[in-house]
Amino acid sequence: MAKEYTYQTKGTCSQLITFTLNDDNTLTNVSFKGGCHGNLQGVSRLVEGMSAEEVLKRCSGIRCGFKPTSCPDQLSCAVREALADKENA
Repeated sequence: MAKEYTYQTKGTCSQLITFTLNDDNTLTNVSFKGGCHGNLQGVSRLVEGMSAEEVLKRCSGIRCGFKPTSCPDQLSCAVREALADKENA
Protein backbone atom coordinates (compact mmCIF):
# COMPACT_ATOMS: atom_id res chain seq x y z
CA MET A 1 0.00 0.00 0.00
CA ALA A 2 1.31 3.46 -0.92
CA LYS A 3 2.22 5.59 2.07
CA GLU A 4 3.07 9.27 2.47
CA TYR A 5 6.18 10.13 4.44
CA THR A 6 7.34 13.38 6.01
CA TYR A 7 10.98 13.90 6.93
CA GLN A 8 12.45 16.71 9.03
CA THR A 9 15.75 17.63 7.36
CA LYS A 10 18.99 18.22 9.23
CA GLY A 11 21.72 20.65 8.17
CA THR A 12 20.08 22.08 5.05
CA CYS A 13 18.14 25.17 4.04
CA SER A 14 15.03 23.10 3.37
CA GLN A 15 13.18 22.13 6.52
CA LEU A 16 10.85 19.34 5.41
CA ILE A 17 10.52 16.72 2.68
CA THR A 18 7.29 14.91 1.87
CA PHE A 19 6.79 12.10 -0.63
CA THR A 20 4.76 8.99 -1.33
CA LEU A 21 6.47 5.61 -1.38
CA ASN A 22 4.37 3.39 -3.63
CA ASP A 23 3.89 -0.38 -3.50
CA ASP A 24 6.52 -0.85 -6.22
CA ASN A 25 9.01 1.32 -4.24
CA THR A 26 8.74 4.27 -6.61
CA LEU A 27 8.55 7.84 -5.32
CA THR A 28 5.77 10.26 -6.23
CA ASN A 29 4.52 13.60 -4.91
CA VAL A 30 8.03 14.66 -3.81
CA SER A 31 8.01 18.12 -2.23
CA PHE A 32 10.51 20.21 -0.27
CA LYS A 33 9.58 23.01 2.14
CA GLY A 34 12.13 25.82 2.19
CA GLY A 35 15.48 25.82 0.46
CA CYS A 36 16.34 26.86 -3.09
CA HIS A 37 12.90 26.75 -4.70
CA GLY A 38 13.98 26.30 -8.33
CA ASN A 39 16.61 23.66 -7.62
CA LEU A 40 14.31 21.68 -5.33
CA GLN A 41 11.47 21.79 -7.85
CA GLY A 42 13.97 20.32 -10.30
CA VAL A 43 15.05 17.57 -7.88
CA SER A 44 11.39 16.76 -7.16
CA ARG A 45 10.55 16.43 -10.84
CA LEU A 46 13.67 14.45 -11.66
CA VAL A 47 12.99 11.79 -9.02
CA GLU A 48 9.23 11.58 -9.72
CA GLY A 49 8.45 7.95 -10.57
CA MET A 50 12.04 6.85 -9.85
CA SER A 51 12.68 3.76 -7.75
CA ALA A 52 13.74 4.31 -4.16
CA GLU A 53 16.92 2.33 -4.84
CA GLU A 54 17.83 4.61 -7.76
CA VAL A 55 17.19 7.73 -5.65
CA LEU A 56 19.58 6.33 -3.01
CA LYS A 57 22.19 5.57 -5.66
CA ARG A 58 22.00 9.03 -7.23
CA CYS A 59 21.46 11.29 -4.20
CA SER A 60 23.36 9.75 -1.27
CA GLY A 61 26.51 11.59 -0.28
CA ILE A 62 25.94 14.79 -2.25
CA ARG A 63 27.28 17.77 -0.32
CA CYS A 64 26.29 21.44 -0.46
CA GLY A 65 29.36 23.64 -0.25
CA PHE A 66 31.14 22.96 3.04
CA LYS A 67 28.09 21.28 4.59
CA PRO A 68 28.35 17.52 5.14
CA THR A 69 24.93 17.05 3.51
CA SER A 70 22.57 18.60 0.94
CA CYS A 71 18.89 18.57 0.09
CA PRO A 72 19.31 15.60 -2.31
CA ASP A 73 21.34 13.78 0.38
CA GLN A 74 18.58 14.50 2.91
CA LEU A 75 16.07 13.04 0.43
CA SER A 76 18.16 9.86 0.38
CA CYS A 77 18.06 9.78 4.21
CA ALA A 78 14.27 10.17 4.09
CA VAL A 79 13.96 7.37 1.53
CA ARG A 80 16.20 5.10 3.59
CA GLU A 81 13.95 5.66 6.65
CA ALA A 82 10.81 5.04 4.58
CA LEU A 83 12.19 1.76 3.23
CA ALA A 84 13.12 0.63 6.74
CA ASP A 85 9.62 1.55 7.95
CA LYS A 86 8.08 -0.43 5.09
CA GLU A 87 10.21 -3.49 5.91
CA ASN A 88 9.21 -3.35 9.57
CA ALA A 89 5.48 -2.98 8.86
